[in-house]
Amino acid sequence: MLRKDLTLRSKIHNKDNESYMDNLIRRLQMYSRNLEHLVEERTVLYKAERDRADCLNFMLLPGPVVKSLKETGGVEPELYDEVTVYFSDIVGFTTLCQYSTPMEVVDMLNDIYKGFDSILDHHDVYKVETIGDAYMVASGLPRRNGNRHAVDICRMALDILAFMGTFQLRHLPGIPVWIRIGVHSGLCAAGVVGIKMPRYCLFGDTINTASRMESTGHPLRIHVSQPTIDILTRTDCKFEYEMRGETYLKGKGTETTYWLTGETGKDYDLPTPPTTENFQRLQQDLAHMILACLECRSQGSVRRRRTLLSESQDDRTDREPEVEPPEYLHLGTVDNTLSTFL
Repeated sequence: MLRKDLTLRSKIHNKDNESYMDNLIRRLQMYSRNLEHLVEERTVLYKAERDRADCLNFMLLPGPVVKSLKETGGVEPELYDEVTVYFSDIVGFTTLCQYSTPMEVVDMLNDIYKGFDSILDHHDVYKVETIGDAYMVASGLPRRNGNRHAVDICRMALDILAFMGTFQLRHLPGIPVWIRIGVHSGLCAAGVVGIKMPRYCLFGDTINTASRMESTGHPLRIHVSQPTIDILTRTDCKFEYEMRGETYLKGKGTETTYWLTGETGKDYDLPTPPTTENFQRLQQDLAHMILACLECRSQGSVRRRRTLLSESQDDRTDREPEVEPPEYLHLGTVDNTLSTFL
């Protein structure tokens, strides 16, 4: 009897131990599965954040530069035997800013640069930077593309000029917006400078000459240097240009330059540039045109306000008439002085 009792207790004890071990193993398996699921979720989130960071880096820096920074933590400067550099700025930008609020200036540049950026997507070019109203683009770096750098920059310049021919300011409708464009080709070095907010910068006399080509150009014209024309003649593309003549470039002396006017077989619908004789007069008339536009806009807003006020007074005949608050008009004069009148 005692032996049977011991045997029964032993079986019960073994059964309890077995159920405890099974329960423990089951819990460990559940914990392992939950941990694997958690690791997968965190891995997906990490990859998404990494892709977002990479996308942002690729928007700020060229792809090879980003790859080098991730792998080695630095970027070696590189010399390029031949690239083409584009510069443009807005003619009369100071005058436009004088008669615009800061937010209107931001909106104006944002509208213009968004149009430029969308054009760049169709060409093998790299947007270097924007400084105020200056827009700088290069081709032939960081990826070399033979003689295509001059072709892509010139086609991009023609597309940008066509875009500006139809561009309208939101806060100054009817006021023309002119840009000057300069293009030059030559030797340059490129690399990342700085530790905080690193930038991919270009160095060399080619950059200075391209800037001079822009500053000595005319509104709604593409000013092209002789080296760029020489590269274009080595390609199969048939660009149309006319000789401007001998042009003095600060720090460079006198150089033969050209106006790029189009490409054979393509219709860019370019705006008509002003003549050299009318350029100074157009600059002086810009302030008068802006003042006339502001006056028409202010008169229209006052007229609409009065109409709305009269309609509301008709509906509230039993109430006391409301007094219209005084209106402040921000007026400008041609001699670059601003006054505020009540």
